[in-house]
Amino acid sequence: MKIMVAIKRVVDYAVKIRVKPDKTGVETQNVKMSMNPFCEIALEEALRIKESGVASEVVAVSMGPAQCVDTLRTGLAMGADRGIHVEATEALYPLSVAKLLRALVEVEKPGLLILGKQAIDDDCNQTGQMVAGLLNWPQGTFASKALDVLVTLTINYEKMEFNLLMLFGLVKVHWQQHRGIHSELQKVVLDKEKQVLTVDREVDGGLETLCLDLPAVITTDLRLNQPRYATLPNIMKAKSKVIKKFTPKDLNVEIKPDFEVVQVTEPPKRKAGVMVSSVDELIDKLKNEAHVI
Repeated sequence: MKIMVAIKRVVDYAVKIRVKPDKTGVETQNVKMSMNPFCEIALEEALRIKESGVASEVVAVSMGPAQCVDTLRTGLAMGADRGIHVEATEALYPLSVAKLLRALVEVEKPGLLILGKQAIDDDCNQTGQMVAGLLNWPQGTFASKALDVLVTLTINYEKMEFNLLMLFGLVKVHWQQHRGIHSELQKVVLDKEKQVLTVDREVDGGLETLCLDLPAVITTDLRLNQPRYATLPNIMKAKSKVIKKFTPKDLNVEIKPDFEVVQVTEPPKRKAGVMVSSVDELIDKLKNEAHVI
């Protein structure tokens, strides 16, 4: 199975964001850029799935200007097998990205598409849901617990038969018949046609567990895993890995803005706190100034 992971180049999370003087956007010139943290988590999960033996290849995809190649090299250094860069100079909004991903899926035929749940620059949280709708694939959003790809194995004993579901080292046994146990393993048959995927996702009321048929779309939350660091040997190896280039025209996708950003402004500065001398004064301020009681 092939896994495709979408990664985005954004302003580094540790950089203080500055709004342009004309208020048309945020300043990106001479600013440190890096991979979106949610995309790092998505890539890490794909690499773990591959290391478990379920997937055969991880393909990293990035869209945007030529500098996105640097972000792809980071993904390749983490362990992705190859990269795809869709070069576009115009602004890419979620629906356009979803259409480009759908076109790439039709070319690459992955069994699983993983994205970060959102990018830290626009916080849209829309691309994963849109591409799942365009592909008509099942989706598991806000994944917060390790993904389990279930591979059904039929094991025949002398007097017993059951299905074994392998969950990346965690074994669940679903008994069909129990007529006694025989210690000798006689036959193992891998049924790849019944591959499904389970994911725990965060919802307002707690956690929800979904079981999805593959192919599927997954978006990852912060608590899913801890991304690995790229080692120096892998950074050197990444320089020789293949990055295939496309343009929106190559993929027969027309890029047009879905909306217009009218103005970008900084949030209002927070007022300094006030020390109160008594409970009565606190209640008075909450009632007459804050208007919360």
